[in-house]
Amino acid sequence: MKKLLISLAVLGTFAGVASAQTSVTVYGVVDLNLSRDINGGAAGAVTKLDSEPLNGSRLGFKGMEDLGGGLAAIFQIENGFSADTGAIQGSGLFGRQAWVGLRNGASAVKLGRQLTPMYANSAVFDPFDDRLAGDSSRLFNYSNGRTSNVVSYGYDANGIRAQLQYGFGEVAGNTAAGRTIAGFGGYKNGPVDVVLTYTGNNDAASGVTGKTTLVGGNYDFNIVKVFAAYAWNKDVASSGIVSTVTPGADSRNALIGLTAPVGAVGTLRASYIRVTDKARSNANATQIAVGYTHDLSKRTDLYTSISRTANDSGASYNAGATGATDKLFNVGVRHSF
Repeated sequence: MKKLLISLAVLGTFAGVASAQTSVTVYGVVDLNLSRDINGGAAGAVTKLDSEPLNGSRLGFKGMEDLGGGLAAIFQIENGFSADTGAIQGSGLFGRQAWVGLRNGASAVKLGRQLTPMYANSAVFDPFDDRLAGDSSRLFNYSNGRTSNVVSYGYDANGIRAQLQYGFGEVAGNTAAGRTIAGFGGYKNGPVDVVLTYTGNNDAASGVTGKTTLVGGNYDFNIVKVFAAYAWNKDVASSGIVSTVTPGADSRNALIGLTAPVGAVGTLRASYIRVTDKARSNANATQIAVGYTHDLSKRTDLYTSISRTANDSGASYNAGATGATDKLFNVGVRHSF
């Protein structure tokens, strides 16, 4: 009996060491809302139960293994799904993120499907954090949000963060076709948080590079946090978060916004966004949005938001026809685990 107790104690010690060296976290979000989209130029207004307005519903796994000497193996795989139907989003099981890498101190190398620079930093310059009816990706070019076949190097310490990305086009006989070169640099200190991002996507057929450069940030005055951003888009066009290389396209995006606390558990959000088309006449658009989020707990939120997108006669952002106006309203609940 004594030997058995000693053996169990030894096994328990080894198990404790193993758990201290390796960790895996299972996490997720379930997010649903009731939305009404009055889309000018379309067949008519649509009222529906919609998934992912505040956060995309997801199931993910992330973890690390301590390899000694400050080196660690890291990974993250994340599946997106529509909570209203249960269907997988996109074409891949882990279409949101799927990467593995190594981290040493403040530096990390990752290989796989990763977030684009703008998407990874949306909370820095967008008071809606790429969410709700005020989502900046409804007018800004987010370069599809994620890029596959990426090798990246990142650094994060002392308020400085940066990342360089190289995405393989994987076209036989042409290493430049379909290639992505991107990156960002940011700095946060006290109330100030700023970021500069760049994404360059090569078209596999024409060889033209669609480029988006954005500078943005926020300043926290405690009673209100003010946001601003400006982006240059060259040879690229976007419709929602989806973007395509489009030779000759030339546009600018500008955003101003704010968040303000409402009591201890509420947040008011507002933004104004404008798209200015430099290549086409009468193809500009504006979006104004207001939203509110209310924390029921650390994991559960209620929210509501409303936006209005107005297009010039030659533009159709978020609308079913050129020159039309889109109005979007939603109210819902999000739970994180």
